[in-house]
Amino acid sequence: MPAPTKTESATATAQAQIPAVPLTLEGSAVLHQMFRFRRADWRKLTPELKSGVVREAEVALADMEHHQTALYSLFGHKGDLMLVHFRNSFAELKQAELDVSKLRLTDYLEPTHSYLSVVELGLYDSSAKIYQQLADSGVQPHSESWKAAIEEQVSRQRETMRPRLWPEIPSNPYVCFYPMDRKRGEDKNWYMLPMAERQRQMGEHGAVGRRYAGQVKQIISGSIGFDDWEWGVDLFSDDPLVFKKLIYEMRFDQVSAVYALFGAFYVGERTPAEEIGKLLAISSH
Repeated sequence: MPAPTKTESATATAQAQIPAVPLTLEGSAVLHQMFRFRRADWRKLTPELKSGVVREAEVALADMEHHQTALYSLFGHKGDLMLVHFRNSFAELKQAELDVSKLRLTDYLEPTHSYLSVVELGLYDSSAKIYQQLADSGVQPHSESWKAAIEEQVSRQRETMRPRLWPEIPSNPYVCFYPMDRKRGEDKNWYMLPMAERQRQMGEHGAVGRRYAGQVKQIISGSIGFDDWEWGVDLFSDDPLVFKKLIYEMRFDQVSAVYALFGAFYVGERTPAEEIGKLLAISSH
């Protein structure tokens, strides 16, 4: 058997070193803020003071709505209000957080939870194809040529996916937010699966979601290195029952049934800034 040529050796080496990490695209910086309303303290205020606090909040939040902030009234014991901010950068996101903290209303709000992330699109299909093409050409992973080719591909995809990377917060009346992980335990470890298998399972998972197109809008945000879970999921719909049906059906696909872990679920109803007074009226007497 003849010895492999230099080109064949380079190709074999490249194929053996194909990265296991799929490419991702990142867009809007995202912050969820959950609060509990301190009703006892609020009730001590005079009607005049309450009106002033509410009016200040209405004006400020109405302005923030134009910069992609939404207010939700939460169901259940996990909090009363949730603010969701989408911004173009983490610096803008921090400014939104500071703007909220300056409101007198926050004297009567107790933070119960927050979540920091960035809108993310995973490129499993594109990653597998370009990795294989480069390896077949003998381009060594992580070399300068490899990085240049990857950046060219990512830049092209980033432009194509711009509307999904920088979305407006949907206007649907209901939201469901929850964080999630992929298992990294001794028995089941998502990150040890071959990329082709992860790609297959994610394709199956995505097919379920596409069946709910028109009923629910989904925005996935990555939080590895930013918060305690790996991803945040926001679902928006006109009918909250759709959340249950979609998530329940997804539990039966392999990636969820075997490898998914879920955090707390937050479900809220959209409250326009001009209606915050009505939202607080139950505690205004």
